[in-house]
Amino acid sequence: MDNQAMFKLSYGLFVLTARDGEKDNGCIINTAIQAASTPNQLSICVNKTNYTHDMIVKTGIFTVSIMLLCWFLYLRWLRRCVSFDIFKRFGFASGRDVDKFADYDECKRGENRVYYITEDTNAYISVKVSKTEDLGSHTMFVGEITDMEILGEEPSVTYAYYFQHIKPKPEASASPSGKTVWRCKICGYEYEGEEIPEDYICPICKHPASDFEKVL
Repeated sequence: MDNQAMFKLSYGLFVLTARDGEKDNGCIINTAIQAASTPNQLSICVNKTNYTHDMIVKTGIFTVSIMLLCWFLYLRWLRRCVSFDIFKRFGFASGRDVDKFADYDECKRGENRVYYITEDTNAYISVKVSKTEDLGSHTMFVGEITDMEILGEEPSVTYAYYFQHIKPKPEASASPSGKTVWRCKICGYEYEGEEIPEDYICPICKHPASDFEKVL
């Protein structure tokens, strides 16, 4: 079985945000879909190891900011794509350890008091959870949309585009110990060892061993 077939599925990329008391947090997810139109509902899937997951379980509210592909200035033929910095801020650290909104001004509070992202996004959708489903590594949250706004007309970014054009290509590295190096294709974290355990979880982005590739 070729696990890489999963990468042929079409995904978007989103900043998922939540608020618990005075604590704000967010993470990157790739699964958000309209679950029904009457009533208008959204469903998301979130890794259980994410701090944002625990906040949503507790509060029952969240906001999804939809990341854009790029914008164009046609008169000068300039083109800017979504910055990798936003992925590093919300995807490569845990809100348990850092304040992801510290010194970050590219956000506003929605009607639900949860931040939505105004940088490199084209819309946001706020949701009140009505149903959860345990899927193993992830929880599916389904809820009714309470607020949503369009922030721009640019197309939304895809998971495939992120890997091909936004995520920096890793440089070849040499292991000081001479051991084999396995690199996470999501965040670039490197594991040293002849074989990577099947149950290994990346300590940075929480992706499984199947998302590592042998580089040395």
